[in-house]
Parts: sequence; structure tokens; C-alpha cells
Amino acid sequence: MVDNDYLRRYHPRPQAAVRLACLPHAGGVATAFRGWGETLPSRIELLCVQYPGRQDRLSEPLVPDLPSLVDEVAAALPVDRPLALFGHSMGATVAFEVARRVKPVHLFLSAPVTGRAPLDFSTEERLVASVQQLGGSGAALLDHPEIRRLALPTIRHDLQILDAHRIAAGAPLECPVTVLVGESDQSSTAADAEVWAERTTGDFEIRTLPGGHHYFEEAGDELVALFTRRLEPLSGTG
Repeated sequence: MVDNDYLRRYHPRPQAAVRLACLPHAGGVATAFRGWGETLPSRIELLCVQYPGRQDRLSEPLVPDLPSLVDEVAAALPVDRPLALFGHSMGATVAFEVARRVKPVHLFLSAPVTGRAPLDFSTEERLVASVQQLGGSGAALLDHPEIRRLALPTIRHDLQILDAHRIAAGAPLECPVTVLVGESDQSSTAADAEVWAERTTGDFEIRTLPGGHHYFEEAGDELVALFTRRLEPLSGTG
């Protein structure tokens, strides 16, 4: 189900009391989170964000900078009931900036970009090597020339607007923040994640899960259990 340009509701739950909106990483797509919607409890509805320039939005121009992307995502999200946000890697930065606008009930930051050095964009080969070093199911696909031709410009663009962005000083969030990192991810570690505690007055926790940068691809059950524990009490059932 397509709500608007940005939102995909693969498992609609009109009676859900809480919504969880998921924002993908650089080059990522809405379907990366699709399976979670089936296993979340009935009072939590999953919304998957689709950025322009990929999948069913392939023909649309890419958003020129991260603040513009944040503005468009924030405008697309429904706020008629409690809303939580989950963002992975670049999506974590987008989710944090969106949270400043929509005041979510919980913010989940997955592998947020805080400690790593900028990736090397100087040649296509170095960019591909940098992306593949982060791992994930999509990285190996860049060995296929046609997939590389289609995907690499979007990945490059997303990483460039992310590296150009700086989080401005401002009032801290008031919602709880949970940072999630893969235990073998050297680009986003639990030590790096401590800085996010300064950006909320709400409860703060860091959770480490097995895997690397894209740990979430294999951690669906653990994440759904976490979302359920944190969000079901907000639905009036906990």
C-alpha cells in the first residue's frame, strides 16, 4: 500500500495504536524492512520510507541535500497517533533530524554515523570497495556491472549528502533514544554511540547485537522483540 511518495505500508493496520517508521541507509530501499510488519504485534503498524531514485521511484530525481530530504520525510509522516522512528546508518541521521520536527515517542538509531572517517569517493573502484567493506546483502551485487551501473550513482549521492551534513546545535530531544550497533561493526561502535546520550533528555540505552554494519538483516526477531517491548506499553496494552 502506497500512502504517498515516501511511505510504503506493506501490512496495513488501520486500528494500530502506534506506528513505527523505518528509514533506510545510503542506497537503501523500503523493502529492507518489509518482513518486520508481519511479526510486529497487531497494535504496532510498520511504515517503510522510500527515498527518491530507487525501486518504484527510480525515475525521480535525487533530493539535493540531507536537510531537504529530512523536510520531505517529515512532511510525509502521519502524526495523528503516536509515532516511533527507526533509522539505519544514513537513515539514523535522517531519523534524528526528523525527530526534531515530529516529536516521536521513541527514536531507534541503528549504526549511526558518528565515528567513521568519510568514505573514499575518488574513484568508482574505491567507492565500491568502501561499500563492500561495510558488508550487507546488497554489497556483493555491486560486482555485477548492470547492477553497479544502476545503483552506484544513488549510493554515491546518498553518501555525499550524508558526509556534507553536520548536526546543528539545538535543544535536545525529549523522547527515549535507543542506539543499536553490530558487535563487529568498526564504523559505528558502542563507544561512538555514547555521544547520542547528550542529544536527549529522555531515557537512553545502547544495545549491541551480533553482526557487522548491516547486522539488522539477520536480527529481525531480536529487533521486533525490542520494538514490541518499547512500543506496546504506549499502545495501551502494556
